[in-house]
Amino acid sequence: MSDSYLGFANSSLGSRLVAALGLPQPLPLERYRPDQPVVKGTVLLGAGGNPQLLGALAHCFKAMAVQTVAHRSVPQWTQAASQAGLMSGRWGLGDQPGEKVKALVFDASGLQSSEESDALYQFFHDAARSVLPCGRVVVLGRPPEACASPRQATVQRALEGLTRALAKELKRAITVQLVYVAEGAEDQLESTLRFLLSPRCAYVSAQVVRVGVPTSPASGPIDWARPLAGQKILVTGASRGIGAAIAEVMARDGAQVICLDVPQAQAGLDEVSARLGAKALALDIGAKEAPQALVDAALADGGWDVVVHNAGITRDKTIANMKEHLWHSVVNVNLSTQERINEALVASGALKTGGRIVCVSSISGIAGNLGQTNYALSKAGVIGMVQSQAPVLAPKGITINAVAPGFIETQMTAAVPLAIREAGRRMNSMGQGGQPVDVAEAIAWLASPASGGLTGNVVRVCGQSLIGA
Repeated sequence: MSDSYLGFANSSLGSRLVAALGLPQPLPLERYRPDQPVVKGTVLLGAGGNPQLLGALAHCFKAMAVQTVAHRSVPQWTQAASQAGLMSGRWGLGDQPGEKVKALVFDASGLQSSEESDALYQFFHDAARSVLPCGRVVVLGRPPEACASPRQATVQRALEGLTRALAKELKRAITVQLVYVAEGAEDQLESTLRFLLSPRCAYVSAQVVRVGVPTSPASGPIDWARPLAGQKILVTGASRGIGAAIAEVMARDGAQVICLDVPQAQAGLDEVSARLGAKALALDIGAKEAPQALVDAALADGGWDVVVHNAGITRDKTIANMKEHLWHSVVNVNLSTQERINEALVASGALKTGGRIVCVSSISGIAGNLGQTNYALSKAGVIGMVQSQAPVLAPKGITINAVAPGFIETQMTAAVPLAIREAGRRMNSMGQGGQPVDVAEAIAWLASPASGGLTGNVVRVCGQSLIGA
């Protein structure tokens, strides 16, 4: 569904009117196109303390063909860039800002105490006004739980408040993220930086991503033009909406897609599968026989590399008015079924060693929602499943992550009453609803063979919704 206010607010007359009335002025978001570079502009580097990730950053930026300049806070960058074969320069003269840039990257991994946080102030004070619209900001730190001292853990945890506040201050469709990089996982950064610095993360902001040491690193180089080439990927609920967008992005990135939906959606399932050159699998995943049916299908296909649990249902009622079957059906399809399928696929080897499981949760599972106790429980349960299963699956090299969409423009949200729909669109830092492709891009990042260092993450695709944590 189109957002008429977005178009009006960016028209000549509309922009003047909404400014005069103090109304939200959302910008159209830049989204990924295959013919674009990762970053359409210059990246400005900053750092504090004794930065530990400059070498890894230089390697990534060289691989991504990114142009960089260095803030005065990081004189070490010139040497690190030179050693990686990367041309770079100095940003600004003295205290005067330099050119406008498309992205800011700050290496906070060397901060040892809150007394060193002035480096953050100096960098963002100098650079905040220099980020172009639809720009990107990434702060890199060390996981607080792994820090050597309480004071180091304190300042590293403080980065979460900084990045979330920055995401609300910078506006102009600029996204801000925090990435905690475990020691030894420096070589796992590229996949995440390629996502967070690119138009692929247009509707992902104020998120905390943890990059760890994979138990099953990617074998061989990645073709970044088709990062999912050769991967066999099951997408459930693929006949329309977000599921169809996921299947499309997976196919675009080179995957062999197996599109699954209930038999009642056969027509839509066949249309999507035919358009993408994918396989169609009509199956009610809530049925008791579904896990074994999927095991049989996967083994007949030589095993699957990725499972995307997108299928879900809503049966909204306040709990006082809810019939028991409405509770049971939502919990079964949205949560229990995923648990049963994961267990069956992993135990049988139908999901290959080094595989990926990506689940679709919801902002309702984080913040709750009136009339959705069953849905909120199921989607919060998905988060619990991801976090509890990550260490269990790690010995097999299997990662499990989730995305939690906010207000996404679909047939379902188009049916929401106008006032509620407009509130959903505007109550986030982007001032608009997301598109199904925004959810799909995040899932493709988590599904990539290059994302072995990502597990147990829950990434909100909500434009930094003002509802929830």
